[in-house]
Amino acid sequence: MVSRTERSSLANWWWTIDHWILAATGALMVLGLVLTMAGSPPVAERLNLPAFHFVHRHALYLFPSIAVLLWASFLSPRQVRRAALFVFSISLALILIALFFGQEIKGSRRWIFGIQPSEFLKPAFVVLVAWAFSEGAKRRDVPAILLAIFLLAVTIVPLILQPDFGQTMLVSLIWAALFFMAGLHWFWVAGIGGAGAGGALLAYKLVPHVRARVLRFIDPGAAGGGIADTFQIDTALNCFLSGGWFGKGPGEGTVKRILPDAHTDFIFAVTAEEFGVAACLLIAAIFAFIVLRGLLAAARTVDPFCRLAAAGLVLLFGLQSTINMAVNVHLIPAKGMTLPFLSYGGSSLISLALAVGFLIALLRKRPGSAILAPMPADAAA
Repeated sequence: MVSRTERSSLANWWWTIDHWILAATGALMVLGLVLTMAGSPPVAERLNLPAFHFVHRHALYLFPSIAVLLWASFLSPRQVRRAALFVFSISLALILIALFFGQEIKGSRRWIFGIQPSEFLKPAFVVLVAWAFSEGAKRRDVPAILLAIFLLAVTIVPLILQPDFGQTMLVSLIWAALFFMAGLHWFWVAGIGGAGAGGALLAYKLVPHVRARVLRFIDPGAAGGGIADTFQIDTALNCFLSGGWFGKGPGEGTVKRILPDAHTDFIFAVTAEEFGVAACLLIAAIFAFIVLRGLLAAARTVDPFCRLAAAGLVLLFGLQSTINMAVNVHLIPAKGMTLPFLSYGGSSLISLALAVGFLIALLRKRPGSAILAPMPADAAA
């Protein structure tokens, strides 16, 4: 227990953070370890690895993730901006190096030195764009729109060259949402919407990989690949059908044994088979709770930077979760995106911990950080 009268840094941190967001994030971390135990052994066996290879690695990744989350949550808003600038610069440099020297996996060069830099780029990008817009709102001499467009271009061009269209789409959506929250003119709304639609059309026309995924989503037979092209998503849907409402029980799943990426992109489907659709709804509720609580807390924050950055980080977390779950139930084409804190992956786990740490730091209760109720007239007199 930490006393309210204590004046140490730890006590000050404990009594100013949002305990509910921290607790919900901790619950997701624990669930991620449990679900990795459920989904990863069949994948490890197919790769001739020990059955709990990915479980052990996921557990090891939790330690630096928790450390990063706690460290980031102690930062002041100014320190958050500086940390984001540092992470953004390093991540962007590593992405450029990966384009030439990175390991090619499934036709993309996203990995260098055993990490995926684009995962760390996302939370840093959100903070920097929020910083640009907030400075533009306070000072007329700051070209906020030009800075935001420059940051977007610098971020998505290397992602497209990898190629990684899922992350490109996610970053662009967050950027557009921040632009909208910053109070852009309707002229910019039309321009951004047109640019987004044009970019999606160009990707469909010029990139065979994107076109094939869209065609397989709309009409599995149109892509010409037959059953093989839709095996993964069909198997994921069979997991939901096999599990029913309450699942087959821990370790009793059978469909998961033939599901590729069961421990990463399709961990949600494994959850459905072994723990049921009810467990999936509970997980979705935890994600929704973090998003709604974060947005409400951001709306009550007076500081423009903290408000925009917190809202952007919450949207990043919520959109990534939504995209992964929607892919698992075949509502959108496959994107190759992890489910926050539940999917296996060191880069994803640590980067999401950094994002939540930034979020907790920005939402901490500080003098003048929240809108105060107006004083009654008689008291004011």
